[in-house]
Amino acid sequence: MKKVLIIGASILQLPAIRKAKELGYYVGVADYNPNAIGIMEADEYFNVSTIDVDGVVKVAQEFKPDGIMTLATDMPMRAVAKACEVCGLPGISFDTAIKATDKGEMIKAFEAAGVEHPWYYIVPDPDALKQVLDAVTYPCIMKPTDNAGSRGVVLCHSREELESEYEYSRHESRGGAVIIEEYLQGPEFSIEVMVIDGEPHVLQITDKLTTGAPHFVEMGHSQPTRQNEENQEKIRDLAIRACKAVGINIGPAHVEIILTKDGPKMVELGARMGGDCITTHLVPLSTGIDMVGCTIKLACGEEVDIEPKFNKGSAIRYFDAYGGVIKSIEGLDEAKKILGVQEISIVHQVGETIGEIGSSTDRVGFVIAQADTAEDAIKVCEKAM
Repeated sequence: MKKVLIIGASILQLPAIRKAKELGYYVGVADYNPNAIGIMEADEYFNVSTIDVDGVVKVAQEFKPDGIMTLATDMPMRAVAKACEVCGLPGISFDTAIKATDKGEMIKAFEAAGVEHPWYYIVPDPDALKQVLDAVTYPCIMKPTDNAGSRGVVLCHSREELESEYEYSRHESRGGAVIIEEYLQGPEFSIEVMVIDGEPHVLQITDKLTTGAPHFVEMGHSQPTRQNEENQEKIRDLAIRACKAVGINIGPAHVEIILTKDGPKMVELGARMGGDCITTHLVPLSTGIDMVGCTIKLACGEEVDIEPKFNKGSAIRYFDAYGGVIKSIEGLDEAKKILGVQEISIVHQVGETIGEIGSSTDRVGFVIAQADTAEDAIKVCEKAM
């Protein structure tokens, strides 16, 4: 029996744990939390942080897996890459993992490869901020170089606002560095990619819906994109070049792009599957492609099938609930009976206090739907909500 080591055992990793078991693998999981939900569904558990590179390497050497992977989380990719290098397993290099998880190193790689990107300033400390203040034009985006889920992301309209919001953004940075970028305006997309033998294959283009300024938290996704074929081709081309620029040679990639008046430009990418149920639910519902299964098999050196099985619409919408204490949650059973609804999840419960949506962790829950078209799938989500 082949063995796979999954880095992380939280609810985010459940689809990978369950898929690996379904495919007949012996599953090991590594997580710092001994009560993580996925531990009970795995065969073996290792108590180590997903971002402890040396710790994960030791676990891999002990477990001796045929493949190592994680799902929809950025920073564990460094541990995955190093463990794969040490154990001689298929995976991206540690250098690529750094470029795919540090927004400063990432945008420098884009620049070196001629990949379209916003202007930028990397600010490692407060002194560096003072040095760039006169050069920055407004509005601009400021965000941590090494975080995700819209944490620390803010739109600034003036020098005064940039200075006042700096600590907010810096506080969310693990290493203390932030990046100040051009504010790209236009529709936003994520591109779901599978890289096989060094060649990126675009599986789907996802239309994104965000809260907009100031934090740009993602509130919905739908597939396939409703852009015309010319724009789709430009988006695909940029996504492929971006994957190659950071050196992704195997496995999934989640690429984020904004279509500006000057054409598509990169926001950022991850050398992993997309979160927000995009690759675990929306891709299979719109194409029939099992992206989680493909990722596991690629990590274990096996061949994969990325041919679409059908062309349908899929969508996810997050509840737009702002501020207060949750008094009751009603209507779930009725909503689940609506034709096309695939899943409804409420992540905050009665009695919990919720505030303004400042990051993805503040969202209350979501609805996922499938229909003949993306438009119809969105309508199903909205009806259920």
